[in-house]
This record gives sequence, structure tokens and C-alpha cells, in this order.
Amino acid sequence: MRILVTGGAGYIGSVITEQLLEAGHVAIVYDNLSKGHRDAVAAGAHFVQGDLLERDRLLATLRETAVEAVVHMAADSLVAESVRNPAKYYRNNVGGGLSLLEAMREAGISKIVFSSTAAVYGEPRRTPIQESDPTEPTNPYGATKLAIEAALRWYGEAYGLRSVALRYFNAAGASERFGERHDPETHLIPLVLQAAAGEREAVTIFGRDYPTRDGTCIRDYIHVLDLAAAHIAALHALSENRVQRAAYNLGCGNQGYSVLEVIRAAEEATGLKVPVSEGARRPGDPAVLIAGADRIQSELGFRPRHQDLREIIASAWSWMRRTGPAKTAQNPSELAQSVLP
Repeated sequence: MRILVTGGAGYIGSVITEQLLEAGHVAIVYDNLSKGHRDAVAAGAHFVQGDLLERDRLLATLRETAVEAVVHMAADSLVAESVRNPAKYYRNNVGGGLSLLEAMREAGISKIVFSSTAAVYGEPRRTPIQESDPTEPTNPYGATKLAIEAALRWYGEAYGLRSVALRYFNAAGASERFGERHDPETHLIPLVLQAAAGEREAVTIFGRDYPTRDGTCIRDYIHVLDLAAAHIAALHALSENRVQRAAYNLGCGNQGYSVLEVIRAAEEATGLKVPVSEGARRPGDPAVLIAGADRIQSELGFRPRHQDLREIIASAWSWMRRTGPAKTAQNPSELAQSVLP
């Protein structure tokens, strides 16, 4: 298939694009580079620098590249920022998402895999969280993702759009070529590895008195390669008409890992001591967030292959050591091509 990946210059988008190409698909990356990196666009992909709110450019890209399906990754995704500046999140996430759906409708494209989030659930009522649980987001980021999920439903009923929404829990790890580069960095595993490498003073543990096995928060982590595989499985299901509209959790489906367990696994993977500091609980941090991931396994046959925390962390550490602050830029000849195959 010929697949448009919005946000394909970002962390997860770059790995999805890489894996699509390896699977024999044609990938077209559409990204405004506000958060992504030009050198993170996989070689062999067609790259268009553009914003989802640039309707004419977006529609022209869909038509000129003969796109057959879309993987929609592009979004703002910082929870705290969304609370401070909800207008930005509604403009980019909802406005941009609706612009994409309208351009797809005009171009006659009926298949989309949407990057959603566990934030649509809000405060969990049970663990693990199931797709049937109430969706009650507690921040604008989660609310904007849920708004697009709702739009997918109504576009499906009115216009025949077929869609899969994938609700991520915590993406982590790296492929051989692409890994996590955020500014600012807010995710635990890269923060821990940066502390191990001496790139920051310490990693802060926010709360040691939660009702968990070691007093620190527990989260569900899924390898970015497994995330990419789930997107490809969803695309195949849509292409084969096995799914009309669905939402799936994406996590490892195990008991999760605590903050202290992540730190210990990082020390094992790196052979280095991770300096830590302690802080108070952050408001709104649930003690445990774990995905119930049975539905995607039973309906799409998808099962994560890289579930061990040490493997996830080791892949991220290996990528960090290969790239480093001064090694992130690729040779210009390795950048994504501007002409479609």
C-alpha cells in the first residue's frame, strides 16, 4: 500500500515509517517539523514538509502521491502544556485532525490508523484498563484525542471511513536507527538513561508512598517496534475488511514496572549508577496504569514480541550510545528521498 504517515519525523512515526518500508509498503511522510527531525525521516520515504492545517497542500499531497491509507501520528502531546494552553491543543490536534479527515474524504481515501492515548480514560476505575471502560479524560490532551476518536465514528457512519484507534500507554525503546529525542524530555526511560550517562544531575522519583509493591508508581511499557508492528497489523485488517471501526489498547499486558524497577533495569543495562532525587507526589498521578491488551490479540492476532523491560531499555541505551548529542544528524545522502519510487 501507499501510506501517508503524518508526524513521521517524530519518535514513533520514524520507526513506523521504517517498518512500513521494510514490509514493502510505500511511505509518504507529512510533517511540519515543529517537533520532529528531518534526519529522522527514514531513507526511502517520500517527505513533504507541511502542516495539517494547510488544507490545499495536504490535499495535493494525498492526490499527487496516490495515498491509499493514512497513519495519523501528528499531534501535540504534553499533558501539562495542554492544561496551560488548551487552545493550542484544540487547534492542532482537533483542527488538524478534522482537516486531515476532510482532505481524505475529498481524495477518496477510506482507511486510517489513528494514534490515540491511554489519556482518554482519565483516572482509571480498575486495573488493567479495558477498552470498554469509561472514557473520561482529565486534561485537554486526552480530550482532544477522544474528540478525534468520536469523529472517526461519525465519519464512518456517514461517509464509510474505516478506522482503528490505537490507545498507547508508554512507548519506549529504539530501533537500530531511530530513537527518542524530545525537547523537553518528559519520559521516564530516556530521563533515567540521561542521568546514567551524566547528561543530567539526577532523575526525580515523585512519591515513594504509593500502594504498590515498592511504593513508586507502576506503568505499562511497550517497545516502539511493537507499536510499529501493531500499526501494520491494523492497516492489514482495514485493507482486508476485517475491521470497520475499532479502538485497541497498546501495552504489554503484564503487571507493569515501577519507577524503581525501571531504574534498576537501567543500571543493569548500562553498568552505571543512576543518580536519583526524591520529590513529592505529582497531582493526578495514579498509582498504577496498566493496559488490558487482550482485545487486539484476539481480534487482530497482534502480540508484543519485546516485552522484557531490560530489552526495551537496552535498545534505547544502544541507540543513545550510537547517536549521542553530536551524532544525531545523518549523512545528507541518507535522508529520505523527495521523489516517490
